[in-house]
Amino acid sequence: LTVLLLPLALLAAPARGEGGTAAAEEVKIEVLHLPEACSPKSKKGDLLNAHYDGFLASDGSKFYCSRTQNEGHPKWFVLGVGQVIKGLDIAMMNMCPGEKRKVTIPPSLAYGQQGYAQGKIPPNATLIFEIELYAVNKGPRSVEAFNQIDKDGDKKLSELEISQYLKEEFARDGKKRHPSAHDEILADIFKKNDHDGDGFISAKEYNVYQHDEL
Repeated sequence: LTVLLLPLALLAAPARGEGGTAAAEEVKIEVLHLPEACSPKSKKGDLLNAHYDGFLASDGSKFYCSRTQNEGHPKWFVLGVGQVIKGLDIAMMNMCPGEKRKVTIPPSLAYGQQGYAQGKIPPNATLIFEIELYAVNKGPRSVEAFNQIDKDGDKKLSELEISQYLKEEFARDGKKRHPSAHDEILADIFKKNDHDGDGFISAKEYNVYQHDEL
């Protein structure tokens, strides 16, 4: 999984809920199973791997099951950055690998007054999710990932450093790619991240998911 740019398998959440200022306590969390070893706990910016089922609170009907998607593989997504609805970003904080939760999310932290017709979610729907978390990994924009790529420790990523990192990642996952894929991805990374056009990706340009000091 290339941490800079390659696509993540996202949960189905093309819309953010209305009322984004709602308090976290509006999400009701019931812990169904808590393993004895609970480490590391999830935090904003972490890359999570989870299965989940979604139900309408009004009648209990299931509107989504991750096990029937993507050949049954658990979903990968980055926590706390809007890749899922706000209620799930809140509900899955401080969760440990192996933990199971049942969470109830109000409309203001789900799909609001508009609903989500494609997902068979009506307007003003309260949602219930049953979640099983499998893995908590350092996210793609973590300090650790930056330092891993920054071989010379100058707090900025050169084209050579990122090129080398891509080669290592491609070798690690073993997938066959067209020879041009490396150059295309490298060019796209700089196009989307080198905002000042100086030929380097600075810590500030890179570190969009967390605000750790580098």
